[in-house]
Amino acid sequence: MQFDVRGFRPGEGVVRLAVEADDLATATQRARAQGLAVLSAAPRRALFARPGLPSLRLQRRPRFPLLQFTLELMALLQAGLSLPETLDTLLEKETRSDVRPVLAAMRARLFEGQSFSRVLAALPQAFPPLYVTTVQASERSGDLVESLARYVDYHERLDLVRKKVVSASIYPVALLALGGLVVLFLLGYVVPRFSGIYAESGPDLPWMSMLLLRWGQGVQAHGAAIGAALLVLAVLAAASARRLLPRGVALLTRIPAIGTRLATYHLARFYRSLGMLLRGGTPIVPALAMVADLLPLHMRQGLVHATQQVREGIVLSDAMAAAGLTTPVATRMLRVGENSGDMAAMMERIAGFHDEELARWIEWFTKLFEPVLMAVIGVVIGAIVILMYLPIFELAGSLG
Repeated sequence: MQFDVRGFRPGEGVVRLAVEADDLATATQRARAQGLAVLSAAPRRALFARPGLPSLRLQRRPRFPLLQFTLELMALLQAGLSLPETLDTLLEKETRSDVRPVLAAMRARLFEGQSFSRVLAALPQAFPPLYVTTVQASERSGDLVESLARYVDYHERLDLVRKKVVSASIYPVALLALGGLVVLFLLGYVVPRFSGIYAESGPDLPWMSMLLLRWGQGVQAHGAAIGAALLVLAVLAAASARRLLPRGVALLTRIPAIGTRLATYHLARFYRSLGMLLRGGTPIVPALAMVADLLPLHMRQGLVHATQQVREGIVLSDAMAAAGLTTPVATRMLRVGENSGDMAAMMERIAGFHDEELARWIEWFTKLFEPVLMAVIGVVIGAIVILMYLPIFELAGSLG
């Protein structure tokens, strides 16, 4: 069985390995034997895998409801229950088959005498390194509830821009879907029937109407084969969407306006997570390695170089600016944080500033894009209808 292992290696930064092992513990051990400080490990899942045939690999994302678990844990701890009693209560009420094994493993390890952070670190498929580090910091300060509340606030702020993007995308996606269905109805049902009416008109039709005529005749003759081919293409597109998505994002980054906004979005997540780690007491160099996965591939090389410079004693603001991992505003705010000594708060302010900037840009882009999209869909549908009725208009004109 193959496992995807992500970890930190000195001199290379955060790397990914595909490790063959029988279980998760063995995969982690083999990765550590290769000099890797393991951050996370998860089994690979294969879709349509058969012996002797290449399989399409999909990395299954953890299904553990981390935010819900954290909120319930905070509520029970604030009610006065101890940590073992809290886990017993959560396990007793849980009915989902994908969550109960995680809670049972946590309870068993906790009763073995392990610290809560070690219990969480042993379950990387459910608890990310940032969560484990937050709990580890609370064990030093003695306030688990406050640390968990800080993580919940971090998680909600991190998702704020993503939720705005999803909300702004609902209407354009619905409009595209409706327009696509109308076009498919016209090309798959209406045009073939018009082709039967115009079949005897010969070459007197306009050439674009002739193209529609040929399409309609093709649908009438090979409708089942065309439908099957479209279905296969849709399935292949859905199956390969995860693999092709990074390439699509890389193409978008080449568009100046969109590329700048995408970079700002990644930097906002990066600085917010980094500030969260620094607030919990994590040193800057390990913190940089832990949040490297939040950056796209073309920005991680710059982070490796910046981490090396910080290790050599260069201040963080200069290292980040030289690696292209700041904006003009972020550079100034980092220098203010270095002078004041509160880098964690300053990084969270950087993330908040860029989140607000992105929210304004998303609102502006949505107001501009929606009418343009409606106009394009209207032109396409109108062109098909006009091409279908153009011979009738010409016939009426000749009779007149």
